[in-house]
Amino acid sequence: MALSPIKTCVLGVGLAGLTFHVPFVLALPELFTLTAVLERNPQTPGGKVQQRFGVTTKIYRTIEEVVNDPEIELVIVGTPNDTHYPLAKAALEAGKHVLVDKPVTETVREANELAAIAKTKGLVLYGYQNRRWDSDHLALKRLLSLPSSSPLSLGNLLEFESHYDRYRTGIRSSWKDNAGAVYDLGSHLLDQALKLFGRPARITAFIQNIRGVTKPTVDDIFTIYLHYDPGTPFSNQFTVLLRSHILSVKSPQLRYAVRGTKGMFTKYGLDTQEDQLKAMPSVSDILEPSYGWEPESIYGTVENIADDGVTITKTTWPSDAPGQYIGLFKNLAGAIRNNEELEVKWAETTQVIEMIELAYKSSAAGRTLEVSKL
Repeated sequence: MALSPIKTCVLGVGLAGLTFHVPFVLALPELFTLTAVLERNPQTPGGKVQQRFGVTTKIYRTIEEVVNDPEIELVIVGTPNDTHYPLAKAALEAGKHVLVDKPVTETVREANELAAIAKTKGLVLYGYQNRRWDSDHLALKRLLSLPSSSPLSLGNLLEFESHYDRYRTGIRSSWKDNAGAVYDLGSHLLDQALKLFGRPARITAFIQNIRGVTKPTVDDIFTIYLHYDPGTPFSNQFTVLLRSHILSVKSPQLRYAVRGTKGMFTKYGLDTQEDQLKAMPSVSDILEPSYGWEPESIYGTVENIADDGVTITKTTWPSDAPGQYIGLFKNLAGAIRNNEELEVKWAETTQVIEMIELAYKSSAAGRTLEVSKL
């Protein structure tokens, strides 16, 4: 017997709601029904969802209206960072499952409190770490999974460098410019690194406001080092370098530079899904075979050293699977309806917030900090 679609409300109809959430809810009618959205000041009777997608749904202006709607089973929080915790808490306390955009909260204490509520009520609480389904990240994982006997193996990794750089001199009319780069882009980079390599032993961070166009306390560039001791996860010492620079003059921008004992992987350019989602005329395009594929021009390159220690062989490493944010939503539905294991566990997203808090402390203190063992 087919299970009924999950009645869903999306909180917020800005970039997150209209680009990363509503399209997937609409593209999977067998799994979800868009029952309502939270839009505080709709300019037209149908609001932004009708304007963008031609779909009519209930429009609520307050979270109280949302949580008091007995139809709604799932609440997706796609609002400014400082509202994630109170909105998610209200939804959980009302017995709704919750998907929270990154960063899931501003503090570990808040994340732990939400986890406790969800556990007590038997609800699904899911962190929206969609960049695990980027095409370049999937290609990187495939490379790192090669056996050491493969001629393309990088060997034991020595340094993993991951970037989200851009060139932007001014600010946008967006709350994100007052949220800080570490919470915005750092949450993606940290999540990918922690999922790949686990918990580091130490952290060192350099966080700045380099443009001076927002409050001095609002960072727009960062460099974060995660230090791993021998045996975790490689026999040698290992360093992760995560960086975002707002004044990087480069096209395409560097995405990955991964150095190993037998080779190096270099990748430029970003996953195409965000640009596709912003431009697509119909949400059904998400299901088209062309969705999520990277152009060959930004495929990665593997360079391997020969046994003579001199000769270097270069090989194109293709992103040979499309990016698939839809996988997150399918997993979310499976968790709610069939008790499937979460592919993004709340403890993992909480660990991201823990590293963000430590990064700010490290930068402020000007020193490397120990990361407690679990």
